[in-house]
Amino acid sequence: ESVRPLLDDEEYYRMEMLAKEFQNKTAPRLQKYLVLKSWWASNYVSDWWEEYIYLRGRSPLMVNSNYYVMDLVLIKNTDVQAARLGNIIHAMIMYRRKLDREEIKPVMALGIVPMCSYQMERMFNTTRVPGKETDVLQHLSDSRHVAVYHKGRFFKLWLYEGSRLLKPQDLEMQFQRILDDPSPPQPGEEKLAALTAGGRVEWAQARQAFFSSGKNKAALEAIERAAFFVALDEESYRYDPEDEASLSLYGKALLHGNCYNRWFDKSFTLISFKNGQLGLNAEHAWADAPIIGHLWEFVLGTDSFHLGYTETGHCLGKPNPALPPPTRLQWDIPKQCQAVIESSYQVAKALADDVELYCFQFLPFGKGLIKKCRTSPDAFVQIALQLAHFRDRGKFCLTYEASMTRMFREGRTETVRSCTSESTAFVQAMVEKSHAKADLRDLFQKAAKKHQNMYRLAMTGAGIDRHLFCLYLVSKYLGVSSPFLAEVLSEPWRLSTSQIPQSQIRMFDPEQHPNHLGAGGGFGPVADDGYGVSYMIAGENTIFFHISSKFSSSETNAQRFGNHIRQALLDLADLFQVPKTDS
Repeated sequence: ESVRPLLDDEEYYRMEMLAKEFQNKTAPRLQKYLVLKSWWASNYVSDWWEEYIYLRGRSPLMVNSNYYVMDLVLIKNTDVQAARLGNIIHAMIMYRRKLDREEIKPVMALGIVPMCSYQMERMFNTTRVPGKETDVLQHLSDSRHVAVYHKGRFFKLWLYEGSRLLKPQDLEMQFQRILDDPSPPQPGEEKLAALTAGGRVEWAQARQAFFSSGKNKAALEAIERAAFFVALDEESYRYDPEDEASLSLYGKALLHGNCYNRWFDKSFTLISFKNGQLGLNAEHAWADAPIIGHLWEFVLGTDSFHLGYTETGHCLGKPNPALPPPTRLQWDIPKQCQAVIESSYQVAKALADDVELYCFQFLPFGKGLIKKCRTSPDAFVQIALQLAHFRDRGKFCLTYEASMTRMFREGRTETVRSCTSESTAFVQAMVEKSHAKADLRDLFQKAAKKHQNMYRLAMTGAGIDRHLFCLYLVSKYLGVSSPFLAEVLSEPWRLSTSQIPQSQIRMFDPEQHPNHLGAGGGFGPVADDGYGVSYMIAGENTIFFHISSKFSSSETNAQRFGNHIRQALLDLADLFQVPKTDS
């Protein structure tokens, strides 16, 4: 059913035959093994998903796997880089303390069903260690420092004095000391982090050859055992509603930076720009984006509403000048290693330069108006994406929308295949321009209803993709070949989409602070000739979009697609003729 709109009759008949054969012959045997696994595993999907989808991936993490999260974009708390870090990092460690004491309340689905919080366990003190065949996630129960990168140099900054967590003003002083430190990078140090941005095998080999003893081992351990990684950038990025390109440039800086100023293996890198603006770059194997979103909401809320700044933008209170300053990490990087660093950098740079990222704020309306159309905001946006994609490429494509399966223990995600027969029927009718508005509305409601139903099925464990993925793995273990699975699982997702959740925690009243909004985040394109789209339906009146594609594909253009999305949203609203002035 999910591929019907994408195949002609002959192809569909062939697929149907393959599916029937699989269902009758191969599947029952494979299914037995999965049932067996489900008896002893707390989740029959998640360990395999983590290993095969993430940890065994050999291509660079940067762009392909890691994703980014933006700061608040409509207000600014301070322009002082070190002060903003002082408050934010203090808030992050407060959150970590709550996590360690198990004081964080589970997020409720629909306000009533608690969702599994297992993914939060590896948020801090975690790094992805490269291996030749597969990486491993190394998680420590505690870490008392962060690793910091500034102007080509690595530092270790203690978060505690004895057993006391440093206050924001102490952290501000420590970061200011790093910013003021004039010492130059050691040979090979400046671009060292490019190793985490290139191929995994090369990094694993270099790690074994050059970082398994002495100074280098100790310095690398300081990074890998840190609570998280902090990158102090010398540039300034910020969303300026008057300058459309500003949001996209900011997004690109977070997604890949200059390829050597982020440590892509850490569970997350906190990125700080010269003007006090921040962002995150997160590794994907340990958890999905809503988990980081939860931390980020807590941290931004604490920064704005609980910690605050002086009139000149500094942290409140007087620091303790007797604190020993952060220490430089010491490296001894030989010429051969510098050559590997350089080649990893070239691989990463080519990848980064190929990413076209177009981020924009859709201002005409948000979920306030969509709800007047009596439809779910997510279905509304997904159908708009189908319409925009058809206008952009003149055809439909296999569409991936991520949904959460955290109603189950250790659940992660399931796929909603949002290109349906219902949505394609609606899009074709829209494009033909000969239908009455009432008919189009009917077709739209059918498509929206179908979408909501599929989303519900995916969330409640009745999706298909993770099940097929596990059946495929069992078939590989048993050495059974299945033409059906091979074909289904090799289809590229040319449109990969994700809605970014917001207000998972109520830390303030959104009506009183309508501008306390982050812009969400984004990810790189999943297929070379496809689009990655993430969107955040922010507040009542706006939607942020992040669209990625590759310059090397002649078929895609992120900005063109973005303009199609804008138009599609307006066209859908026009169907319902809801007066825009109300919203």
